[in-house]
Amino acid sequence: MAFTRTIIATEADIDELGHVNNAVWVKWIQDIAVAHWEAVASPEQQAAYIWVVTRHEIDYRGNVSAGETVTGETWVSEPPKGARFDRHVRFTGTDGKVKVEAVTTWALLDRATGRLLRVRPELAAPFLTLLPAGEGGA
Repeated sequence: MAFTRTIIATEADIDELGHVNNAVWVKWIQDIAVAHWEAVASPEQQAAYIWVVTRHEIDYRGNVSAGETVTGETWVSEPPKGARFDRHVRFTGTDGKVKVEAVTTWALLDRATGRLLRVRPELAAPFLTLLPAGEGGA
């Protein structure tokens, strides 16, 4: 399923150019991914597994200043490949314009051993979704 979260930029998020710093966008990408996992995974799954990022591909399309709100949306449109899957993330401003789009690759680890694990279908199922509205989705 697609997962959304609203974020308001604070003064601490702003760089010397007067808008949200690129490193903050990366943190928000991770925050929404982790929140999605916590929303769909059982307590047992959360205790057994942890996800790590292996790759970020980010397109910065607009600026956000302190006090502005963005809506973050994340979804997984394709089944995992072994231990990895690609997560899509989009942040849209109140003006309806996309500010940041990203595709991040995540890998599943066994929390106890730190070893990579194949993502089983039942673990992936809650994440899989159609593309968001406007991209051929519902």
